[in-house]
Amino acid sequence: MLYWLLKHILVGPILRVLFRPDVQGLENIPAEGPAILASNHLSFSDSFFLPLVAPRRITFLAKSDYFTGRGLKGRLTAAFFRGVGQVPIDRSGGNASNAALTSGLRILHAGDLLGIYPEGTRSPDGHLYRGRTGVARMALEGKVPVIPVAMIDTDKAQPTGQVVPKIHRIGVKIGAPLDFSRYEGMEEDRFVLRSITDEIMYALMELSGQEYVDVYASAQKKRLLAVARDRAKDLESRLPHRHAAADEPALGVVEGRGVADAPDDNTGDLEPPSGTALPRAS
Repeated sequence: MLYWLLKHILVGPILRVLFRPDVQGLENIPAEGPAILASNHLSFSDSFFLPLVAPRRITFLAKSDYFTGRGLKGRLTAAFFRGVGQVPIDRSGGNASNAALTSGLRILHAGDLLGIYPEGTRSPDGHLYRGRTGVARMALEGKVPVIPVAMIDTDKAQPTGQVVPKIHRIGVKIGAPLDFSRYEGMEEDRFVLRSITDEIMYALMELSGQEYVDVYASAQKKRLLAVARDRAKDLESRLPHRHAAADEPALGVVEGRGVADAPDDNTGDLEPPSGTALPRAS
């Protein structure tokens, strides 16, 4: 109930007016029956804009963090995600991956549409990254088609870390369904799963126009974070340290000045200067 209330009355009409989504290929979403909508992932808002334009309800596998927050904000966030029918999953791997697979298959077996981001996390720099094979396993075990979906410019409307979106037109391109029935019964073959996943990512690359990088987005995020930390350390090491002048009394106690006004030699944890560009993936 809350899903349709938000989509058609409370939030949807406002989003349509402000962001004027340009939608292509809507006819590729089946009128009925289960299917996986596999999307690139540029922004947190992807999970809002795709359901907004789709004629049918889409259920996403949402990270469990959204359901376990504390305080008023945490409770409101959890209530919102539950209200719109999102399913929490643990992304820590191992048995958690099996739980996510089970949750996804339950949605498909109910005849519904499942939304999933094969990259596993948002792109840190606008590139399209290597897909994880969970989407392939779900497609084979669920015996359902995979519909590639490219979100366009959602990262410009809501960049990572920005809570309030900027007014910017976004696009949604929906490709033709991909049929993997030729691989039926081969869901335990990791080479088959990789082949299927790569085919899905190729379709997303064609739709989105993004440059493809054959590494996982999570690994790239760690690399960029390490670069940022190294740069911060380098900047900190170059800062001149202020020392009290030889003729200045200890603790800075001079006329009209007390201990509280003494110079602070602690530079603290520096962040890279605003606007400093991090290296882009090659």
